[in-house]
Amino acid sequence: VFLYLQLFGTLVWILVASTRVPLPVLQGWVMFVAVTAWFLSILFLCVFLFGYANRIAVNWNQTDFLFHGATFVFYFGAFLLQAATTSLHHFPRKFNSTAPEKILADHEYNISIAASV
Repeated sequence: VFLYLQLFGTLVWILVASTRVPLPVLQGWVMFVAVTAWFLSILFLCVFLFGYANRIAVNWNQTDFLFHGATFVFYFGAFLLQAATTSLHHFPRKFNSTAPEKILADHEYNISIAASV
């Protein structure tokens, strides 16, 4: 169950990190969410693999539910911010410049779409 979190979390890291960061606050939050969820899911995986779940008196069903609920909320917020960054593709980088340079190049736009999905 946790392996898909590591796989997709790593994919988000690769896609977001491979673009120039035109809006560091927005894409920084996306990376923070992906990295944090990845490390916490690795921690949960290790707890279950090494048998600590039997030694620690915690309601693991509730803990798992809360973890996945919080992860969903944070990933949904990150999705909205990444989609907002992607939607700025056609706006010029410098508003007073005559050079037609966009915030995201076409290649970065395609990567940003993949990271949003």
